[in-house]
Amino acid sequence: MVEVQANDQTRYQADGYLFVRGLVGPEVVRGLAGLIRRDMGRPEVLAQITRQPSISNKRAYEFYSYHYAPVLGFHLGLTSRLSEITGRPLVPTYAYFRLYQGGDVCKVHADKPSCEHSVSLPLAYSDDRVWPFEIGRTHYEYPNATSMPIADDFGGESFSTIDLSPGDAILYRGVTRRHGRVTANPNRWSAHLFMHWVDTEGPFKEWAFDKKAMPELTDFPLPS
Repeated sequence: MVEVQANDQTRYQADGYLFVRGLVGPEVVRGLAGLIRRDMGRPEVLAQITRQPSISNKRAYEFYSYHYAPVLGFHLGLTSRLSEITGRPLVPTYAYFRLYQGGDVCKVHADKPSCEHSVSLPLAYSDDRVWPFEIGRTHYEYPNATSMPIADDFGGESFSTIDLSPGDAILYRGVTRRHGRVTANPNRWSAHLFMHWVDTEGPFKEWAFDKKAMPELTDFPLPS
């Protein structure tokens, strides 16, 4: 397990992002990617959803965590770990899987309120070529960043480039930092998981579970 360093929380608060090497072990990311690939071919389990994201140049296959229990459980399971890293009491909002095509980009943008604390986690690259993640160094108060137009690059804003291998993660403040992948994907395809949380004591706490009612816990039935 990745150890939380004494200055991680301070760096995250100051920089608006934190590189977390090996947040998820290689066996786990391969296993999750394998489950997804298997179930993509089983429409009764996972419907194929292909769309043209506004931040991409090409069509992408994607689904949301509330459509697929393994990703929902994975997201829930990481919550205590991310609370430890951020030093904040977090609750999940939503997560989604996206399969990008070769040559695609992810345009520079900021996120909606349900993405107060976000993780971008690559699961697999078809050709083992890292596709860098870029994040701006300018902090914007909400909603200034989200009101800016989606762009092909950062313009005059300075930014950091982070190389993420499968299992590595970038933790970032999606609502206050513009981010994207502005270089073309060097792989034939790449598989990514994006997970989002809000602070239960913060300004976006109403977005817990993406404002979707979770099942109420009643009495568990005992076996007869």
